[in-house]
Amino acid sequence: MVEKKSPASGWPIAQGDFHTGDAQSCVAVVTMGSHLDEQGICDAGAAIAGSCKTENLGIEKIIANVISNPNIRFILCCGTEVKGHLSGQSFIALHAGGVSGGKIVGAQGAIPFIENLTDDAIKRFQDQIEMVNIMESEDMGTIKAKINELKAKDPGAFPAEPMIVEVKEAGGAAEVAAAGANPQFLEIEERLNAIEERIEFVDAEIAQRVGRKVGRDIGILYGLVAGLIVFMMLLVLLPKLVGYL
Repeated sequence: MVEKKSPASGWPIAQGDFHTGDAQSCVAVVTMGSHLDEQGICDAGAAIAGSCKTENLGIEKIIANVISNPNIRFILCCGTEVKGHLSGQSFIALHAGGVSGGKIVGAQGAIPFIENLTDDAIKRFQDQIEMVNIMESEDMGTIKAKINELKAKDPGAFPAEPMIVEVKEAGGAAEVAAAGANPQFLEIEERLNAIEERIEFVDAEIAQRVGRKVGRDIGILYGLVAGLIVFMMLLVLLPKLVGYL
């Protein structure tokens, strides 16, 4: 039996859009921009499961909750990437390269600036966690199978006490400007949100049009099949009818 530790009192310490399961589980699941059955993921064995839609505050909250629970040793990244923000790519980049000048090294998101995490907190995150990337997968069977695979590899709790960091919510991109980034990033953030809303609207409209076209085509196909059946029946019955006449 591997060693387990008690997480920080009141864990999870940072509030957000997530569900919790067994606090002694070695797996945390991040569904990025997808809305999956996160309670079902926790029931399958995850300590915590939730989305991450921003490449700054969202990532900070996840790390705060992870390093305050030494039992978590794997983060399973799944679900779809967030357009514009690229929170998944930024999260993985942070684990790989850390932060320089407040900016996540190698991140491709619009505003990948970290304010609330110290170098020690980031180092703790890198040492404690192994990142597992199956992003773009939303299949619950695949996710649950990967959770079971990682639980079978549980190395036990990280050999240090829970680390507590405070994540201040100052209103999204505003805290980036306060951290020394260009204030124009706030405008970029607003434009990205508007673009995302427009993309979602266009995607929905395309889906509706495709659905209508498919429905129309199926209706035509059914009509052709029905007509063919009637025609074949006439070919079979017509000689008999002629004979009766």
